[in-house]
Amino acid sequence: MIKRSFERCLGCLVLLVALANTGSAFDFSPIEKSVTEHHLKNGLTILVMERHDAPVVSFATWVNAGSVDDPKGYTGLAHMFEHMAFKGTSTLGTKNYGAEKKAIALEDTLFMQLRAERNKGRLADSAKVAALEREYEAAREASYQLVEPNQFGNIVEREGGIGLNAGTAYDWTMYTYSLPSNKVELWMSMESERFLDPVFREMYKERDVVAEERRMRIESNPIGRLLEEYGSLAFKAHPYGVPGIGNMSDINYYSRQEAKAFFEKYYVPSNMTICIVGDVKAPEVIKLAEKYWNRIAYKPKPERIATVEPPQIGEKRIVLEDPAQPLFLAGWKVPESTHPDRPAIDAFLEYLTSGRTSVMYEALVKQKKISVQVQAFAGYPGDKYPTLATVLSVPSAGHTAAESEEAVFAIIDSVRNITIPKEDLDKIKARAKASFVAQLESNDGLAFQLGAYQLYWGDWRRLFKELDRINAVTPEDVQRVAHQYFTKNNRTVAIMNTVKS
Repeated sequence: MIKRSFERCLGCLVLLVALANTGSAFDFSPIEKSVTEHHLKNGLTILVMERHDAPVVSFATWVNAGSVDDPKGYTGLAHMFEHMAFKGTSTLGTKNYGAEKKAIALEDTLFMQLRAERNKGRLADSAKVAALEREYEAAREASYQLVEPNQFGNIVEREGGIGLNAGTAYDWTMYTYSLPSNKVELWMSMESERFLDPVFREMYKERDVVAEERRMRIESNPIGRLLEEYGSLAFKAHPYGVPGIGNMSDINYYSRQEAKAFFEKYYVPSNMTICIVGDVKAPEVIKLAEKYWNRIAYKPKPERIATVEPPQIGEKRIVLEDPAQPLFLAGWKVPESTHPDRPAIDAFLEYLTSGRTSVMYEALVKQKKISVQVQAFAGYPGDKYPTLATVLSVPSAGHTAAESEEAVFAIIDSVRNITIPKEDLDKIKARAKASFVAQLESNDGLAFQLGAYQLYWGDWRRLFKELDRINAVTPEDVQRVAHQYFTKNNRTVAIMNTVKS
């Protein structure tokens, strides 16, 4: 019954979005009714969506914390803990936990002594630092000898699991994988256990992995460096301006005790949502959740970031020089994803760069041939708080970022002064609706979307109101937001100029 009603609704929706001129609302109620919401006494939110078309289930564990919540002096810690969450428990991932626990304690003691000496800067005792480094490395190696590597992932794979992954964004952290539908209790046991009884083993080894990740993604990557500088320049107060992967000095500084403090503050049931979509029965899932997840004690939900980015009073600009591909970026401060203006802002960005007939593609790529790619998007670095709408241009061979800048700003200024044709807006809205529907076609896509809307809106039901938001946008709305937000004083410009090595 549920399978057929979902497929019938989805088929109707695909037909709906193919009609560019439609303005009618779609009835999502049959799909919405297949979702069961339940709250445990410890504050955990559980969302279960039954889909019985295949004997598989997708799971997503959402934590309402991301890089924006990194403590001062410990940037990148949210991302670091994502790595730690795969390291197991006191019974999973160890050859001898009693011995390992002692080895970990010695490893921590030596690292803290080494950190304290290094913190003296040029006054540090170099001989003492060298001696501590030798002892610390030996303790690390002894600790690692007691680890059963990748045991969590190996069990998931052995039991038929696929897609084991995690991600840290500025706004959230998510852990996800899929299993056969007869393995729901295994997921309940393992997933709850790694947040009930985590052991932050291989902490310093994994920290080295994160440091190398930063070198590859930022320090050795010209585009990564430009993006980092772009975000840092755009936000002078809000932590969206802090690198999500962390500053290298912080990565090398934090210890297991900082990771544990972050975990104890943010990885609490009241700050988490689990989404389960697939061939399950909601009452049985809830019964298992009560059994396994209620073992974690209640703690209050941490507060949102209180810092508000002040209004920008003038254009900000940074120019980097590198023997690399030139690049042009410009961003304007815009509201968060839940703000009433965001659908119109998204439509304006679509009008600028989406597709081969968009105004910027037509001008920069096809006519002037000064760019090989133009793109526009909102929501970088995050979307829980006021953010950026970004336009990107990759200059073609023999052309510069300055040429892209001149053309981009000229087009924006001209488009701001017109009301876009209704037929163009109808096409934009049709594409937006089709894109939205595509994200609801799979179990893991639905698990992601349910969790995302629960996190951003505080109510997963808003997922099924998204088409109404898109449909409500008018040409006048688009012109209004273009005038309000896409101004010179509100923008940040980042340019990569090519120089000879």
